[in-house]
Amino acid sequence: MKKILVILILVVSCKSTTKKDFDFETVFEKSQGLETATYQETIQYYKDLATAYSSISIDSIGSTDSGKPLHLVTLNPDGNFNFESIRNDKRILLINNGIHPGESDGIDATMMLFRDMASGKIEAPKHTVLATIPIYNVGGSLNRNTSTRTNQNGPKAYGFRGNARNFDLNRDFIKSDTKNAKTFAQIFHLVKPDVFIDNHVSNGADYQYTLTHLFTQHNKLGGTLGNYLHTKMQPNLEAKLATKQWDITPYVNVFNKVPEAGFSQFMDSPRYSTGYTTLFNTLGMMVETHMLKPYKQRVEGTFELMKSMIEIIEEDHEQIKSLRQDYNQQLIAKKIYPLQWEIDTTKTTTLNFKGFEGNMIPSNITDADRLKFDRNKPFTKQITYQNYFKPSLEIEIPKAYIIPQGWWNVIELLKLNDVDMTPLSKDSTITVQSYKIDNYQTKSQAYEGHYQHYNTTIKVSEETITFNKGDFIIKTNQEAFRYLIETLEPQAPDSFFNWNFFDTILQQKEGFSPYVWEDKAELILRQDPKLRINFNLKKSYDKDFASNWYAQLDWLHKQSVNYEKSHLQYPVYRLK
Repeated sequence: MKKILVILILVVSCKSTTKKDFDFETVFEKSQGLETATYQETIQYYKDLATAYSSISIDSIGSTDSGKPLHLVTLNPDGNFNFESIRNDKRILLINNGIHPGESDGIDATMMLFRDMASGKIEAPKHTVLATIPIYNVGGSLNRNTSTRTNQNGPKAYGFRGNARNFDLNRDFIKSDTKNAKTFAQIFHLVKPDVFIDNHVSNGADYQYTLTHLFTQHNKLGGTLGNYLHTKMQPNLEAKLATKQWDITPYVNVFNKVPEAGFSQFMDSPRYSTGYTTLFNTLGMMVETHMLKPYKQRVEGTFELMKSMIEIIEEDHEQIKSLRQDYNQQLIAKKIYPLQWEIDTTKTTTLNFKGFEGNMIPSNITDADRLKFDRNKPFTKQITYQNYFKPSLEIEIPKAYIIPQGWWNVIELLKLNDVDMTPLSKDSTITVQSYKIDNYQTKSQAYEGHYQHYNTTIKVSEETITFNKGDFIIKTNQEAFRYLIETLEPQAPDSFFNWNFFDTILQQKEGFSPYVWEDKAELILRQDPKLRINFNLKKSYDKDFASNWYAQLDWLHKQSVNYEKSHLQYPVYRLK
């Protein structure tokens, strides 16, 4: 009898928890829209949802600089959480929240969205699976305060912009200095989303809108996919929100000036989330709610925007799948890839912009003029929006790259991003295109842990080089095609070169003692009349050179066989 009683107790205790055992009213709702959930409250909320509803799963993946993992929450009414099989039949929307934890609107809005869809309050999508990283910047979320969001109207307390190592994670997607970024890449390539939303709160001017959108730049995305984003997805989102009484405008890309003067679209290079996801042909956008609007209003607007985007994916699920299939082949077929962009001043868009009158008035603090907006003077004006860009630098697409195995730090990032690469099975002599770094400039101030290079130029030559067994050949005809070009071409704005991954090649390792080299240089000049002529010509037209004895000896050293070949030699080679 005692044995039967123990079994009964075990059966009762193992019964699944019912929905009634949980309180799924969020912190945001309980506070009447004044507060946001903490990190612990957010993760526990999703764990409870996953316990109560079979349509939701939660996984902890990888690590972050805080020591805690990232979480991936998935909503699929079918109960299938295998992304490889999901992709056969459904489109996937990935929502990223809390990259800047003080911009917490998306954290609360997504919690309510998942709950309402799981509970049936909102009809769950049939052709779309939702995935979310509830809070990406875990360390920043744990660093909670009430004062650092100087410009922002609520919530009462929130996380900090910098992560556990004070990195801004929305500048780290390409360089991946943080564990957060490395784990994001792991999640991104697991999920392989068709559409990506990153929820933010904007800085900038004052205006009437609660919601602004920052779609990835459509010319940069390019081709049929960029055209769909620009001519269908974005207008459709704007129209759907308008019918719900939620006006939205493009992100107001201004600082300390009035927006009615006009502004340009923000160019999201690969350091940013949507610039990174674009490298894998994902349709990306940032939501930028307006910092001065009440918190409740901002969260509700973010909620409605995500609902509207899901409606669009449902309507266009077949078209989105078709456009993304083999899209790289369209790009590769062009044989030319745009590396750098500039505003195309021949094309603009006119916005019916809803703003507030702003004027420059004397400051009571600085005695200079300061900008002041008057919310009692709203207006709707036609303004110029520059949202067309054109290439300012293009390169010929190589068939492959070769990278020596010694550059393991770069190779690890390539592998992290699912780059397919093949090690050489034996030492091999191959004719390649070679780059010498011709010129570059370097930022004088640290930026996200680096002193970035820019305005990089190169000299191109053809060389026959013997590579070692184990060095990697990386074909460009693969899913990571755009990622390879944008990271390995040194002139790309967010290339690994410009992010200082190859700085050791910029330092000359072997030099000369002038008193020794002077005698050798004299002998070389006697034996090489052409070099002697060029040397004398340079002295005749370059006064600084002519007056600098060390520069003259250094120039001669660089023309000789004694000068090391590795100095300024970019160690990634191209196969045409």
